Amino acid sequence: MTWVKYTCGRIKSDFRYSNEMVYNNYPWPLEPSEKNQNRVEEKAQKVLEMRLEFPESSLADLYHPFMMPPKLVKAHQQLDKAVDLCYRPQAFANENARIEYLFDLYNRYTAPLLSEKKPKRKKPNTP
Repeated sequence: MTWVKYTCGRIKSDFRYSNEMVYNNYPWPLEPSEKNQNRVEEKAQKVLEMRLEFPESSLADLYHPFMMPPKLVKAHQQLDKAVDLCYRPQAFANENARIEYLFDLYNRYTAPLLSEKKPKRKKPNTP
């Protein structure tokens, strides 16, 4: 969500998701270990299981900032921690540290694209 907050557009106060501007540009960890990848998968499954415990609730209900079930909050916190460990072993001190890290990683990924020499365009033959 940190990446979403800083990269996507908004309509009023709601996020405006875009695969080109948000998801396709998300900087995936360089080389997450298999152990960390498995941990993320396990914690993501736990989030899904927690949602199933509230069959009468919509996603809007489940993710309402003031009414989110504590069990679901905890499951998401554990998932967030597992995802963070895919990037580095130490926890991020705050959201600013996380987004700075993500943008640094994004810059590392895109720098080669910016330094490539573009072929010169040939001028059209003019009479």
